[in-house]
Amino acid sequence: MEINEKTVKAKQNLAQHRRGISGREVDEDIQDERLPPGQHIVNNWPVLDLGYKPVIDLEAWTLTVDGLVDQPVTWTWGDVQQQPQTDLVTNFHCVTSWSQFDMPWIGVSFQHLLTVVRPTPEAKFVLFEAYDDYTTNLPLAVCDDDDVLLVHAWKGKPLSKDHGGPVRMIIPKRYAWKGAKWLKKITFAAKDQKGFWEVRGYSNTALPWNNDRYG
Repeated sequence: MEINEKTVKAKQNLAQHRRGISGREVDEDIQDERLPPGQHIVNNWPVLDLGYKPVIDLEAWTLTVDGLVDQPVTWTWGDVQQQPQTDLVTNFHCVTSWSQFDMPWIGVSFQHLLTVVRPTPEAKFVLFEAYDDYTTNLPLAVCDDDDVLLVHAWKGKPLSKDHGGPVRMIIPKRYAWKGAKWLKKITFAAKDQKGFWEVRGYSNTALPWNNDRYG
């Protein structure tokens, strides 16, 4: 992965700075209790990455799910389309301080994936890996929620490359860096393994309502 180190440093500094901000930042005519501390509302979907967007052919794309599971799988694009599909509207909170409300997704429920691969009792954590080598991590208990999706469409259209298509994770109750773009692999493990931003000082828990951004 060829990352832009200036971008990485700027995002680290911003996340660390926002940690100490507890008030809401909204236009004076907007008061919405869905907005976590230190966030402001946007009506577009900003594009954020590490300076590299992988080019992924749908015919070649696969998602591997392995680790502590009874039934490892490797899904093709066609396999994803054959799974039960979930339409869901959620909010989206970026650690760089913007939020967007009521974003409509289509994808495969993570809870459905759990029924397919059947994690073993030893599985307590999940590591997500992307086609740009990005990684991020969460406890399995956090991912086992009815609003966690493997998303392939937004506003009824295929998810664009800029926003992580063909497939990305959406985990609405956490800051958006926990939702890996360009999803390639999901590994279930007994121990936690910090991901790209977590080893660079970002919070391991990433709770927007706790202003839980950095360290």
